[in-house]
Amino acid sequence: MFPILRNVLIGMAGSLFFFSCGKSEEGQIALSASDQVSYNFHVRPILSDKCFACHGPDANKREAGLRLDTEEGAYAALKDAPSQHVIVPGDPELSVAYQKIISEDPSEQMPPPESNLKLEENEIAVIKKWISQGAKYESHWAFVPPQKSPVPETQPWGRNEIDYFTYTKMQEKKLSPNDEANSYALIKRLSLDISGLPPTMEMMEKYQNLDDEKYETLVDDLLNKDAFGEKLAVLWMDISRYADSYGYQDDEYRTQWPYRDWVIHAFNNNIPYDQFITWQLAGDMLPNATKEQILATAFNRNHKYTEEGGVIHEEYRVEYVLDKTNTFSKGILGVTMECAQCHDHKYDPFSQENYYELYAFFNNTPEKGFEGDVSRSKPAKTPILWIDQKDFQKEGILDYLNHQDTSKIMVSVMDELDTLRKTFVLDRGVYDAPSKEVKPGTPSSIMKFDDQYSKDRLGLAKWTTNKDNPLTARVFVNLIWQEIFGQGIVKSAGDFGMQGDLPTHPELLDWLAVDFMENGWDIKRLMKQIFISSTYRQSSEVNNKALRKDPENLYLSRAPRLRLTAESVQDLVLASSGLLNTEIGGPSIKPYQPEGLWEAATSGRGTLAKYVQDHGDDLYRRGLYHFIKLTVPPPKAIIFDASNRDRCEVTRGRTNTPLQALVMLNDPFVLEASRVLATKIEKENMTPEEGIQWVFQKVLCREMTGEEEGLMLEYYQEEKTRFESHSDQVKVSLDVGEMEMDESGISAESAAMMQVIVALYNLEETITKI
Repeated sequence: MFPILRNVLIGMAGSLFFFSCGKSEEGQIALSASDQVSYNFHVRPILSDKCFACHGPDANKREAGLRLDTEEGAYAALKDAPSQHVIVPGDPELSVAYQKIISEDPSEQMPPPESNLKLEENEIAVIKKWISQGAKYESHWAFVPPQKSPVPETQPWGRNEIDYFTYTKMQEKKLSPNDEANSYALIKRLSLDISGLPPTMEMMEKYQNLDDEKYETLVDDLLNKDAFGEKLAVLWMDISRYADSYGYQDDEYRTQWPYRDWVIHAFNNNIPYDQFITWQLAGDMLPNATKEQILATAFNRNHKYTEEGGVIHEEYRVEYVLDKTNTFSKGILGVTMECAQCHDHKYDPFSQENYYELYAFFNNTPEKGFEGDVSRSKPAKTPILWIDQKDFQKEGILDYLNHQDTSKIMVSVMDELDTLRKTFVLDRGVYDAPSKEVKPGTPSSIMKFDDQYSKDRLGLAKWTTNKDNPLTARVFVNLIWQEIFGQGIVKSAGDFGMQGDLPTHPELLDWLAVDFMENGWDIKRLMKQIFISSTYRQSSEVNNKALRKDPENLYLSRAPRLRLTAESVQDLVLASSGLLNTEIGGPSIKPYQPEGLWEAATSGRGTLAKYVQDHGDDLYRRGLYHFIKLTVPPPKAIIFDASNRDRCEVTRGRTNTPLQALVMLNDPFVLEASRVLATKIEKENMTPEEGIQWVFQKVLCREMTGEEEGLMLEYYQEEKTRFESHSDQVKVSLDVGEMEMDESGISAESAAMMQVIVALYNLEETITKI
């Protein structure tokens, strides 16, 4: 690496402070003598980790008939010694469970030494204190309907109820909130969070020196942009496992993209979340269902399909129903029902019978396990919705679909059989091992599926969106919180069960969930509440005291620093360079991609055997629209931790790897964007100083400091000298990408400026929300 570039990247990155997380002081369970022990928040996590595998809900794996996950089981007398009890409320010395936990005799000790599980001293102390206080059991917090806790009394800090809850928690943890971030940071943060795009120069000028009124106007303006729906749709595409191919070996093309257009439209039009869910689960079953409502049910049909000859049809039909069941339970209910497919859940109160009762709702469609091999493939599978010209013309029911020609479109959707298909518990989850017959139903531990609901998908949708359902609103509010803060109030966004993380702010989560339902399941209102809060508007500056106490920022005493998602990295580069094609919706596009990837992993059959790149304006569309082939997902997106879309995913990882740096330094989309900006500076006759200041603000969304300007000018001069000495490298360096190059811009100055801009795109600050 050239010495000045190295100094630029290291020196300027110094303004962005990153750290590795050490062990939090709050990581241990610490209770004073006067503390009341909570079963949900102190005891259940210990028992779930160390005991429930052998003494929990799974009857088939339960040892000695002993059950610790229920009050009845824990208080029961021992079968072999009726005078002794597992737990005696108020007396740990008479409680057999406690005595076995503290025993040093390997033959008596629990958990047994061969399990490699052991309770820490502080965990044993918690168990002892809980028993001493009466060993009171509580229903799992997530399975109890949320209630609005009283908002903490007005605090000396904050703007709305969110702040009063977070500030109270900060005080408990002896933390103090950060000051508010500066205007440039807030404008960039809001623009990235709401639209997924960097702010324009005009936006930064209009909203500089933000006051509360200007700030709220900016939030409203961004929420009303079409880009809002595109940004939030990325989350829902992960949940709904959207892809442009069928998966499996032959992996042929399919046309589910109208469903993606519908999701964008729904978010932009702020369709209430209960309606959003109802249409996706059972839009086809609504009275006089429209094509739009039926299109929404494609949510259930985005899973993989096989087109391989010789398969057993019923095996794959069952596989598709399992996928629908698992997607619903994880993406909408936030529970791990799939763990009960083969046996009773080991940790949560879900039996295998419960699983197949839920499965039964999705088991009555005319969907087939196999409709022919790839030689007879079609872009949708039975049942099919046909969308024609009159539907997407102006004033048509689907006029928001971006379809450029007059051909009909096929989309895989939901429908019901004329007669009821019987559903059975599948022994060990195997398709050809039916045992007990079951009817459609839901786990009573969540909420009883009573007679007011029809035993079909529409009944399931009504049960899901009932305000007494303890999960639906909580799970979605948590997903939105995760989308904004990088981590949910419940970190395990797809697992609200007993093995999931406890909420860091349980009262706040419940308050927001109830408030969300009380206000019409209004998604934009929920997000605006968060954006308006002082909690959101804090600086992301890290101080040592807060870092030691709360390295993961669980208690929100500072704004998070988060690397952008794969799609937002792409969008930021395109938007800041002026290359972005802002067209909304339509079929997916195939961007620049290394040669040979599809060809190396193909059967050689079908239209997707070879990668055929798109050209023209399509190359510069947002990352949301990049073509996803399930067997070979887009490499750049995967490098930046995007979902591979083969199953429902509610939380993406965030890694930092050398491959990401290689992408930012070498990918054509970064180099082309840099070249376009550099030649524009040349064409506008800007001086190097003017050009660097202009491009710095476009890329980093703030004004540069004198020190930064000096570094960049020095690097520019070094590169200019290099290109002047090696004039043969000028055109080679600039000739990247398909955007037409202005011959008058081919110069050592443009080539040098291009290298400066590449360096700017490679700063951590550029692709980080701070």
